[in-house]
Parts: sequence; C-alpha cells; structure tokens
Amino acid sequence: MLEKLQGLEDRYNKLTELLMDPEVIGDSNKLREYSKEQSDLQPIVEKYREYKDVTQQIEDAKTMLNEESDDDVKEMAQEELKELEPQVEPLEKELKLLLIPKDPNDDKNVIMEIRGAAGGEEAALFAANLYRLYSRFAEMKGWKTEVIELHEADMGGYKEIIFMINGRGAFSNLKYENGAHRVQRVPETESGGRIHTSTATVAVLPEAEEVEVDIHEKDIRVDTFASSGPGGQSVNTTMSAVRLTHEPTGTVVSCQDEKSQIKNKEKAMKVLRARIYENVRREEQAKYDETRKSAVGTGDRSERIRTYNYPQNRVTDHRIGLTINKLDQIMEGKLEEFIDALFLEEQTKRLEEISE
Repeated sequence: MLEKLQGLEDRYNKLTELLMDPEVIGDSNKLREYSKEQSDLQPIVEKYREYKDVTQQIEDAKTMLNEESDDDVKEMAQEELKELEPQVEPLEKELKLLLIPKDPNDDKNVIMEIRGAAGGEEAALFAANLYRLYSRFAEMKGWKTEVIELHEADMGGYKEIIFMINGRGAFSNLKYENGAHRVQRVPETESGGRIHTSTATVAVLPEAEEVEVDIHEKDIRVDTFASSGPGGQSVNTTMSAVRLTHEPTGTVVSCQDEKSQIKNKEKAMKVLRARIYENVRREEQAKYDETRKSAVGTGDRSERIRTYNYPQNRVTDHRIGLTINKLDQIMEGKLEEFIDALFLEEQTKRLEEISE
C-alpha cells in the first residue's frame, strides 16, 4: 500500500510541474485533464503526507528512547509515543478508503432511458411512475431535468422516455438504478382485484464530453422527419425531428421534443455520444468482471434489481437484500436509503479487494 501511495505522491508532484509548463498552459484540453487529475489526487496525497509525518515522528521518538540517557528526554519521548501511536491505525484506514478508485464519471450529468417492458399498458404506466420518481429526486437535489425523447402509450404512460438530469454528482447517485424494475400491483383496469406483475427497464448513462468519444461527422447519417404524438398522429408539419445513425456501430438516436431541428440534433448528439461511450465503458468493465464480480451486480438492463410491491407498501432491492416499507415515500423521490446502502456495499467490497 505504501509503495502505491508513494507512486501517487510522485505523480501529484509531476502534475504540479506539468501545470506550470507553458505548453500545457497553452493546451486547454491538457490543462483541464491535468488539473482534474491533480484535484482528484490531492485528498489522498495530503492524507499520505500526514501519515508519513506521524510515522516519522514515532520513529524519532523511538530513536530518542533508545539513544538518550537523560530521564526527562526519555519521558518526553514516551509521552509523544502515547499521543502519536493511536493515530496510525485510523490514518491507515482512511488511506485505504481513499485508495478505492473513484469512478471518473461520478460528477457527471446523466442520460436516463426508461422503457416499458413485460406487462403491456401496465408496464408503460410504471415507466411513467419511474420517470416521476427520478424527476422528483432530481428536483429535491436542485438538479434540472430535460426530456430528450418521449413515446407515449395509447392508454397513458410511456413506451419509452429518454431524459437528461443536469447536476453535479448525478451519475454517482443514479448509477445504481441500471436494470429491470418490477412492479406488483392491481391495475386500474383489473375488475377482479388480482395483482399483476410488470417490468420497466432503466438505463443510466454518464454524459460524455467530446474529448472522451471520437465521433466523426462523416460516420453519422442525419435523417429529418415530422414529429408525431401518441398513436402516430403528426403534431408538427415541419421536419424538425432528427434521427442520427452512427454507421460504424449501428447506434440510432432520434429526438423530436423541440420545435427546432438544430436543438433536436444537439440533444440527439448528446445521447449518441453517451451510448457509444457507455459501450466502451461496458467493454472495459467486462474485462474487469472476468476476475471480479461487481459489488452491486452488472447493471445490465436484463437484470432484475428491484421490486415495488404496492399492496404491501414495500420496495426490495435484490442486489443487497434490502427491504424498505415506504413505497409511497420512495415513489416521491426519496431514494437516499437505497443509494446509501448500495454505495456502502460497493465500498466495502472494494476495500476487501484492496486488502487482499
């Protein structure tokens, strides 16, 4: 661990030099990249320096005890040891926690995609419920929600909704929502009072910056069409809706939420960039998962992660076996108990890996 910490301090010092280099100062991308890396390293480097200072003082006090003959000096050294030695274990624990790799996407905005899955109209209604849940959560955090693409179901609810949440730390809070969400309740159309089970899938993508994803204009096919509403009826006579196709990967994104074709293209481009970035990210994660299973599951949309049981006012997260009997509050956006528990589980698993 100490060897790794020393390597991080050396890198921190090197970054300090680089940030004073005229070539770096003149390159906005490098300047931003190095500044962020140094900022991320600063807490652990400061804690490591504190640890080194305490351990050095302990060594000096021990040397004083062994080499000095003056009783007063020895007594002073013993007092120093009594004060310093209890500080070592807490500092080591803090350093281990700080060594857990921070997800580079944690501070980013997110693009969320919710789709009704098994259960027909009831699944579409549940998809709308989930959108409201995340919108309320974002509102409580002071974040901005922006709809990118929406396909309504004939009887209400959403077949699909794609939206963006802008706010620092949005991804770190919502990344655990990836997967299949199951609802158990009596549909309004069920006269016999029978409980039905339906599902909706949620995808959470970190917003990708242009420098993170190399997309060439020549690889994108742009199609325009008139916006449509529920049932396919035209709601816009102008060709404002935009469909982008990234031909190398076959990724297709459309947007018709805005009346402006330019704005729709901008929104669609954000989703396209995020999806391509997510594919790269998942490939890297798959390599890691060959040897280590993720603490909170793979995050795949086919994996059932949570059940919302309306008759019993109960929500269960299957990844960590946590059940909370506050469904009514959770559907109003109060997700913190689940987020905190999932974060703690992930940190604990990662700490165990570092200690092995």
